[in-house]
Amino acid sequence: MNSDITPIVNGWDYDPGRVVARWIIGRDGRLRVQLRLDLGVLQMEPEGRPDGKQPRDHASLLDYYRSLEPEVPALDPAACSELQQEAMQYYYRYLAFYALRHFDGVVRDTVHNLDILDLVERRASDDDTAWAFLQFYPYIRMMNARAYAEKNMAEHHEEEALAIIQEAVTDIRAFWSRHGEEEVPPGSPEIEALTDLLGRLRGNRPRSRGEELREELDRAIAAENYEDAARLRDQLRQIGEP
Repeated sequence: MNSDITPIVNGWDYDPGRVVARWIIGRDGRLRVQLRLDLGVLQMEPEGRPDGKQPRDHASLLDYYRSLEPEVPALDPAACSELQQEAMQYYYRYLAFYALRHFDGVVRDTVHNLDILDLVERRASDDDTAWAFLQFYPYIRMMNARAYAEKNMAEHHEEEALAIIQEAVTDIRAFWSRHGEEEVPPGSPEIEALTDLLGRLRGNRPRSRGEELREELDRAIAAENYEDAARLRDQLRQIGEP
C-alpha cells in the first residue's frame, strides 16, 4: 500500500493568506471536510468529533467531563490537556467550515468550544490553567457571531444579523471588563472584525422608517426647525422608536 499523500495535495496549493478547505467523498461514500496546511492536509468528519472518535463512550470529551461534574470537583492537568486538544480539533474544523461558508457548522463548533471554556472556567484547579483557555474567548465568540450573522444576512434577515453582532460586541467588552480591563485592548481584531461586518450590514440593508425619521430629526434640530422636530419626535413615538 502506497501511503504517499502527494497525489492528494498536487494541484491543491497551500495559501498562507487564506484558509483553504474543500469537501470530499471518502472511499466509503461518506462526506468529509479537508483543510490544506503548509505540510499537508487535515481530514475531518463533518459531524461529531472531527476525528470521528467517541472518547470513553461519549460523543466528546466535553460531554464526558460534564458527566463527571457532580462527583469530580476540579479538572486535573491531564483533563485540561485533553480538553485543549479537543478544542483544537474543533477549531480547525470551524476554520474549514467558515471558508466553505458552512455557517451552521461554524456556529455548532464554536458553541462546543465556548462550552469547553465555560467548563474549564468553573472547574479548573487554578486561574492560570483557566486563563490558558479563556484567553481565546473573544476570538471564538467573534467567529460564532460572524457565522451566525452572515447566515442571517444571506437569508435577508438583516435585523437579526444586526442584533447578533451587537450582542457579541457587548459580550466581548463584558469579558474584558470581568478580567480587569476597563476598555477592550486597543486594536482588538475581534471587535474590528465585528465592526467591519456591522458596517457592511448597515451599508447593504434598507434603512428602517425609524432610521429615516431620526435622520430627518437630526437635520431639523441642526436647522433649529423645532416645529418639524416636535412632529418627527411624535412620529418616532408612534412607531415605538426611542
